[in-house]
Amino acid sequence: MKNEFLETIKIDAGEVWHLKYHQQRYESVLKHFGVYAHKNLEDFIDAPNSGLYRCRLVYTPQDIEYINIEYIEYEKKDIKTLKLVYDDRVDYSLKSTDRLALNKLYDERAEADDILIVKDGYVTDTSIANIAFFDGTWKTPSTPLLKGTTRQRLLDTGKIQEEDIKVQDIENFSKVALLNAMIDFDIIADENIKDVFC
Repeated sequence: MKNEFLETIKIDAGEVWHLKYHQQRYESVLKHFGVYAHKNLEDFIDAPNSGLYRCRLVYTPQDIEYINIEYIEYEKKDIKTLKLVYDDRVDYSLKSTDRLALNKLYDERAEADDILIVKDGYVTDTSIANIAFFDGTWKTPSTPLLKGTTRQRLLDTGKIQEEDIKVQDIENFSKVALLNAMIDFDIIADENIKDVFC
């Protein structure tokens, strides 16, 4: 069975967003498996001219000629509440098509819109996004499950900073934002942070 990995790329009105960061991560996954040849992802993308799409690009290190692309119309999920879930063994350090472990944790969300995964006492990610907290400056956990492309871009530009964030530290922040390729930097709470967590 092939190990399949993916990039989720935002396409809006024909514009492909931040492809450089997706290319870098794609190449880094291949190198992780000892593969130093790669393709130029731009050559495979035929962006729709209008509308907002999630470009789902699937590839495998075993065969770099294999690249499958889907264009899926995007509708933003409304996330206002998060449930803390705990798993010290979960691993999603490479953006794989195998999301079984994440989906099992997501099923624990109860009435919340999404989950916030805690590993070894440290805050990581939601099921679909990296996270950032505000206490005068924006801080993102230094312990993400996945180093997202938007997270990396915002670190590179200085909008966010890495910091170890434990569960008990959450109450010290005043704002929460989610970040991924489709929503970019989406503030979901800018007043009472306690209302987010249930």
